[in-house]
Amino acid sequence: MASLSLARLCNTLKRAPLRLSRSYSVAPAKPTWVPRQYAKPTPAVMVPSANVSTDAATPAATSSTPVASDEFKVSSENPPPNVQAEETANGNGNSVSNGDGATDWSKSYHGLATQAFPKEATDVLMAPIDPLDVEMKPDGLIYLPEIKYRRVLNKAFGPGGWGLAPRSETNVGPKIVSREYALVCQGRLVAIARGEQEYFDPSGIPTATEACKSNALMRCCKDLGIASELWDPRFIREFKAKYCIEVFAEHLPTKKKKKLWRRKDQPKFGYPYQE
Repeated sequence: MASLSLARLCNTLKRAPLRLSRSYSVAPAKPTWVPRQYAKPTPAVMVPSANVSTDAATPAATSSTPVASDEFKVSSENPPPNVQAEETANGNGNSVSNGDGATDWSKSYHGLATQAFPKEATDVLMAPIDPLDVEMKPDGLIYLPEIKYRRVLNKAFGPGGWGLAPRSETNVGPKIVSREYALVCQGRLVAIARGEQEYFDPSGIPTATEACKSNALMRCCKDLGIASELWDPRFIREFKAKYCIEVFAEHLPTKKKKKLWRRKDQPKFGYPYQE
């Protein structure tokens, strides 16, 4: 027991210096912080000239006076063509260019209501309708064939002086085709209308697309006064009473009778109807 206690005491004395050295170890000294010295910036000298060209150096640029490196230079050159086109398109919304200088009629309203057409063209457009040109459908609807509208436009503005510009994609529904068109006369927008046409078979879509264009032309011509009488109720009643007749006709396959309209100067109904 005595030897064991002595051994423990010796071990304790051997560890004591180590603990003392660890407890009182001195950390290394940190370097002294010295504030950094900054040089004062040299004030920039503004160039008195308002227009500074980028092509040739000016006396202010060759002088010994320091000029700020981030100074903007004002150029006297015109902006690029694409910038001018964008400004024209977004300035007043009256003209939109597609990049090559041509007017994009799918978005533009260029020339709309700027001035009236010459009297010679106005007299042709607003001339009274010829009763011989008016046709009638069996349901009593009177109309002017679309070729007559084209002849009036050709007479007023000349072939090539007018045209229809599409303003939307062709919308093909289950039974109807529609598309929006703009009527342009002598480089000016005149009217916008959506044409429509029914079809019964997918093979008839091309024909319905062409009829849709003619229907849009007829609607646009209303703004020019062409055949405006056809939308006048009084004229419709007087025209029917003077030039048309309502008759009973029998539908031969079904043996059903119904009232149908036709012009007095037209022959009687043929198959499948019989008067």
